[in-house]
Amino acid sequence: MRAALHEALQAPATGDIPIGAVVTDASGEIVGRGRNEREATGDPTAHAEIVALRQAAQVLGTSRLDGCTLVTTLEPCVMCAGAALTSRVARVVFGAWDEKAGAAGSQYDLIRDRRVPLQAEVVAGVLAEECAAPLREFFRD
Repeated sequence: MRAALHEALQAPATGDIPIGAVVTDASGEIVGRGRNEREATGDPTAHAEIVALRQAAQVLGTSRLDGCTLVTTLEPCVMCAGAALTSRVARVVFGAWDEKAGAAGSQYDLIRDRRVPLQAEVVAGVLAEECAAPLREFFRD
């Protein structure tokens, strides 16, 4: 989570919301890193999780991230939760809850929804306060 938090703290330099993510392989090695890049790239899909998943797929040479873990500083939205499932990560770990748009237990629980053909383990609230603080500061400013 600290690596994801490091990524998050780089995002405001480009005007982006401070959310960061990493993907680790089954041994715990980081194979993908991402931070929000929507403003920097003009790409509405450039959420931290998507950027990290894309990089992990490129590094591993496959779109199937079996055994990998997506670690993100904020509970994934519906798009990012869907991308995590489509990539077949084994687990999603997140820090702060997103009470407005979260899709891993707060507003929705897409990642564990049995109606969806794929699911992943969810670990919530890791370093939650440390992950929420940069978001509060960003929106306060």
